Amino acid sequence: MSGAPPPRLAVRRLDRVVDVDVAALAELLIDCVDGGASVSFMQPLDTARAEAYWRRVAAGVASGERALFVVDDGEAIVGTVQLILDQPENQPHRADVAKMLVLRRARRQGIGAALMQAAEREAKARGKTLLVLDTASADAERLYARLGWQRCGTIPGYALLPQGGPCDTTYFYRVLAAD
Repeated sequence: MSGAPPPRLAVRRLDRVVDVDVAALAELLIDCVDGGASVSFMQPLDTARAEAYWRRVAAGVASGERALFVVDDGEAIVGTVQLILDQPENQPHRADVAKMLVLRRARRQGIGAALMQAAEREAKARGKTLLVLDTASADAERLYARLGWQRCGTIPGYALLPQGGPCDTTYFYRVLAAD
C-alpha cells in the first residue's frame, strides 16, 4: 500500500467546515460506529448527536485548535482524521491525532495511510515534533505500525465498544524527523 489514495481520491484540509461537511462527516461517523468502531460513541448513534459532535470539531477548526482532513470520492466523504494542535503550554512541540475514520465501503484503498501522512505533514509544517494517538482497532494498529508509529502499550478495559462491553486501547507515538 503506497499511502496514496486511489487517483480519483484526494486528501484535503478543511479550513472551514460548512453544513454539507457536517452532514457528510456525521454519516461517516455513524457508519463507523455501526460497524463497531470504538470512537467515543455508543450505538445507536443518531444524526443529531453525530452532527453536534462535528459542529464542535468545526468550532475547533475555526479557532485554529484543530486541523481537519477529509477524503471525498465524489459521492461522499469517505475518510477523515483530525490533528489536535491545542496542547498545554508545556507541550508546544506535540499534537494528538484523533478520529481517523474510513467509511466501511472504502477501506483497504490507502485512504487511512494517506490521511495519516497528511496529518504528519501538517504537524511538521506547524513545528510539531511529536504525535500521539490511541486506538482500539487491530486493523488501525497494523496501519500505524506500518507507517512507522511506535507502540507504547495497551490499557485493558479502557473504553466501551459501541454495542457495550469493554475494549482495550493501545497508545502510539511518532517522532517527526526534521527535513
